[in-house]
Amino acid sequence: MSTLDPAERLARWSLATGIAVLLLKGVAWRLTDSVALLSDALESIVNVVASLAMLYAVRIARLPADRNHPYGHGKAEYLSAVLEGLLIGVAAVLSIRAAWDRLFHPRALEAVGLGVAVSLVATALNGLLAWRLIAAGRKHRSPALAADGRHILSDVVTTAGVLAGVGLARATGWWRLDPLLACFVAVNILWMGWKLVRHSVGGLMDEVLDEAEVARVRGIAERVAREGNAVAVEGFRLRHTGTSGQCDMTLRVPGEMEVRVAHAICDRIEEALRADDPQLGVVVHVEPAAPSSSAAI
Repeated sequence: MSTLDPAERLARWSLATGIAVLLLKGVAWRLTDSVALLSDALESIVNVVASLAMLYAVRIARLPADRNHPYGHGKAEYLSAVLEGLLIGVAAVLSIRAAWDRLFHPRALEAVGLGVAVSLVATALNGLLAWRLIAAGRKHRSPALAADGRHILSDVVTTAGVLAGVGLARATGWWRLDPLLACFVAVNILWMGWKLVRHSVGGLMDEVLDEAEVARVRGIAERVAREGNAVAVEGFRLRHTGTSGQCDMTLRVPGEMEVRVAHAICDRIEEALRADDPQLGVVVHVEPAAPSSSAAI
């Protein structure tokens, strides 16, 4: 039975699928000489490079905490997602460059039917991969897997539009539609790249990415504190470090409460939060409440 980490296994599948899709889209472009399909193939080059970066990032992210990285290495995945967003921008520039001359000098495409069929096979592979990556990204709380899945899903939608447009160009004989579609692909992947970079930079900066999750986790802590007759939970903070998270808070207790009792409440809060998320690190600091605020929450 394989002991390979599930996230790394999926990263390897993403790389292998990306190479297969790139080859198929390259064949589709060579058959048709379509700059729209060329733009689609250029984005697949980005997918392959990004998958390599993701595989490396996933391996680093799962290294245990050490002296230089006491919170672990999980944020390496955010760096991978930032790189992917930047590479998408490069693909967009190359797509526009390829389409520019054809926009003013359009010409008929060749073997459109066969080229579209080959590209459809590549799109089906991408669709299946995107679905698995997004689901795994949520399950394993992996920013790199989720980002790659969203990127590939956007690629599927883009390719579907390109194929429909190429078919329409063949039906109408308006071949300028081909470079126009290539420009559309470029603008779409630029927008997608911006969203990837924005999300990943937010993670690197410890931005609150999910208010509902913060409210849910804090609610668990407050419920346990209330059951132990604590006064309040203050200074609650939650941040993600990629595949794991870190939570810290101050627990206000009545001034006359014994240390062992307050410590027991802290233990129960940590147990409840880790039961909800085994990868969550929890730090609870105890402070006595002012005499006027000694009523429990």
